[in-house]
Amino acid sequence: LNGKRNGKGKEYDYDGKLKYKGEYLNGERNGKGKEYYKNGKLRFEGEYFNGFRWNGKGKEYHYNGELKYEGEYLNGLRSGKGKEYYDDGNLEYKGEYLNGLRNGNGKLYYTNGNKRFEGAYIWSNPFAY
Repeated sequence: LNGKRNGKGKEYDYDGKLKYKGEYLNGERNGKGKEYYKNGKLRFEGEYFNGFRWNGKGKEYHYNGELKYEGEYLNGLRSGKGKEYYDDGNLEYKGEYLNGLRNGNGKLYYTNGNKRFEGAYIWSNPFAY
């Protein structure tokens, strides 16, 4: 429409490396898509809206290709249930998020898999005071 990207497509960086593969609407990333690091490894896969990561389930990856986060997003931020992983693939945290931060009940683990903390996290907005 009006000379803008629409439908499925691929975006490349200046060096010709794949940067994004997915859906577009009115020139912006909209719908399902995958984002890539310069080394070709997957960076993010999930839903986009108006060019930004959006609502629903998604996955983030470390630069080395290991899973970094899998869970729910709201308005582009981690919100709801999710899991974080160390860059070696071991589970770091399993619990709830709000506005991109740990919030609610969760469990934190050491890199060897032993439990480090179990309990409630509270998200605090430093600008609210």
